[in-house]
Amino acid sequence: MSTASASAAGTIVERMGLKTLVESCLVLEEGVASAKDIEIGMMMGAGLLPGPFSRADEAGLDTILVQLERAEAEWGPSFEPPIVLRRLVAQGRLGKKTGQGFFAYPQPDAGDQRETVLLETRGDVAIAWLNRPPTNPLSPQAVRDLISVWDEVGGKARAFVIASSNIFTFCAGADIKEFTKMTPDAEGADLVESAHRFMRGMEQSPTVTIAAVNSIAFGGGCELAMACDFRIAAESATFGQPEINLGIIPGFGGTQRLPRLIGEAKALEMNLGGDPIDAYEAYRLGLANEVVPDHELFDTALAWGRNFAEKAPIAIEEIKRRSHRPDLDEGLATEAEGFGRAFGSEDAREGIGAFLGKRRPVFKGK
Repeated sequence: MSTASASAAGTIVERMGLKTLVESCLVLEEGVASAKDIEIGMMMGAGLLPGPFSRADEAGLDTILVQLERAEAEWGPSFEPPIVLRRLVAQGRLGKKTGQGFFAYPQPDAGDQRETVLLETRGDVAIAWLNRPPTNPLSPQAVRDLISVWDEVGGKARAFVIASSNIFTFCAGADIKEFTKMTPDAEGADLVESAHRFMRGMEQSPTVTIAAVNSIAFGGGCELAMACDFRIAAESATFGQPEINLGIIPGFGGTQRLPRLIGEAKALEMNLGGDPIDAYEAYRLGLANEVVPDHELFDTALAWGRNFAEKAPIAIEEIKRRSHRPDLDEGLATEAEGFGRAFGSEDAREGIGAFLGKRRPVFKGK
């Protein structure tokens, strides 16, 4: 190929790549499809690997913005940088190099990491990245890794976010093949009990827990999300308990937490029918606390975490421990006990003093 031909080919590739990204952004801005659906559609339908958003994240959104500004000047207004791209760059969400662009990317802490879960800390917020693509199954190793991460940060970090390191799945459920290798009356029972202790530990801890559900959360994945205090769902998220289709039942709390969140009738329907629900139905039922565009999910979950990180840890712990009592009199009695503990804390004196002094409180968990 001559130099001129090679140059022309390079120009064609650049124009097509930039134009594909512009059109993908416009589809996203118009609400035609979510970022994940656009990405998967371009990968499977157009054979573009990786998809336009992942490709831009890899290159750096600031770099892509400069290229589009140059392309607009040279090739015309059809290459005008999309609003969503300008906004992401202005917010410092530049792609893989910053941990957030159109999609979120782990930036794990230095040192040894676990096999299936990466730990990242950002100030008072700890992030557990499920990291066994493409489906992040809850294998025995994944359960052990989650427990290990929680043992390291639970009660120490002010907030704890569980997120997925890939766009395709939050967690597709238990690794059935791995679980069938375990003896049900010994190894299996021990693993389930360990998972129950871990999830109850999250619920009773002064650390606020948040599931950032970006895609499929089925079976054990849905149960893991339900064990968190809050669930932030991307538009692409789906929730379900499909164990019935395998002739088994939920084993990580699905028969207990789902009715408490969405009511007995709908929970029984989901557990017996095995059919999934989308993010907006999950929000309507109370399973999700908020639904956001795919590219806003991780930053929204972090914002929730940072907000709770500023609250008084003792008060958080007491509210979590005293809530959800089925008997009103028992609930009021235990609330009184929790109020006494919280009111006598240094944090209470700090909070009241800050309120009276019209300043921002600084809580220390004492």
